[in-house]
Amino acid sequence: MVFDVKQNYAEALVTKMCENDNFAGGMRQRAANWQSFFTFAYQYLLHCHNYAMTKKAAPSVLLVSLAFATVYIVWGSTYFFIQKALAGLHPFMLGSMRFLASGSILLIWCIIRKEKIFNPSVLKTAAVTGLMLLFVAMGVVLWVEQFMPSAVVAIMVSAAPIWFILLDKPRWKENLSSTSTIVGLVIGFGGVLLLFGEQVLGSLTNVDSKTIAGLAMLIVGSMFWSGGSLYSKSHPTEGSATVSTAWQMMFAGLAFVPCTFISGEWAKTDFHTVPAQAWFSVWYLILMGSIAAYSAYVWLLQVRPATQVSTYAYVNPVIAVILGVFFGHEKITLIQIIGLVIILFSVLLINWSKYKGAKK
Repeated sequence: MVFDVKQNYAEALVTKMCENDNFAGGMRQRAANWQSFFTFAYQYLLHCHNYAMTKKAAPSVLLVSLAFATVYIVWGSTYFFIQKALAGLHPFMLGSMRFLASGSILLIWCIIRKEKIFNPSVLKTAAVTGLMLLFVAMGVVLWVEQFMPSAVVAIMVSAAPIWFILLDKPRWKENLSSTSTIVGLVIGFGGVLLLFGEQVLGSLTNVDSKTIAGLAMLIVGSMFWSGGSLYSKSHPTEGSATVSTAWQMMFAGLAFVPCTFISGEWAKTDFHTVPAQAWFSVWYLILMGSIAAYSAYVWLLQVRPATQVSTYAYVNPVIAVILGVFFGHEKITLIQIIGLVIILFSVLLINWSKYKGAKK
């Protein structure tokens, strides 16, 4: 997630890419290098998906680390780009465009690889998971970011690991008996409060009914995200995880379409006035936020414990702050440093019992 602490750096970067003609020539070579990198990373993730679904062996540490890095880092930037995209497009329109495009790209890729894309069990699980995660949970985020500060959204969404524990009834005995996991979840959320507490206190001086409704919707959205993730983990399907991911995006994108007409977004939108930064943000969300990061997230749910995967909600703010300090020349306060340390320590605690089990 990208929050206010990173906005100066990201905005300068996007503006430079979109508006500076002199920058275009130098970007051609950079684009070629980045294209090679993203092609390698994406194919690596696809291999990771298919390798895991064959269940022939446990995935390597390198594959898992790459997937976690993708979720941590890429999702540490998407919320800012959502705000930039919303500067020219409406939320339901953005959701439909983003997920229909990314889902179509993945389906075409699966067809090229001659994978079976029509499987009843895959379609059923993908429909439930896609609607819960991408339509409901992500739809809430798209809607509330129109009028709520991203720091507030960060805190509410970071409660997801707690919902993972509460909703994962089959693993209550394991999760609730682990002191390190419970303590890690609690102090991790406290670390996020410290990280963005100063911004939240400054932005919520006048709380109206719309803000209260937005906060309530974020709680519900976080529950749907955790519940949908657990459903996906407990209902493994045959075949490629890439096919399942593609259909999740397609179902979510199709669900957003009637919402765009009901809310009258097409009539309200003048595409000639949509800024270039908004279109750039849309493509970033499609290629990096959805195809790369969400694909990695879906795969991780199949091969790692849900409590471990859910740590992205704590690490994303850390990534945002680090990028802001080193690249955006942002200032960081002592309270924020304490929050960062607490968050990182919480992730260690959450994974501690699994680490000790692996050592044995």
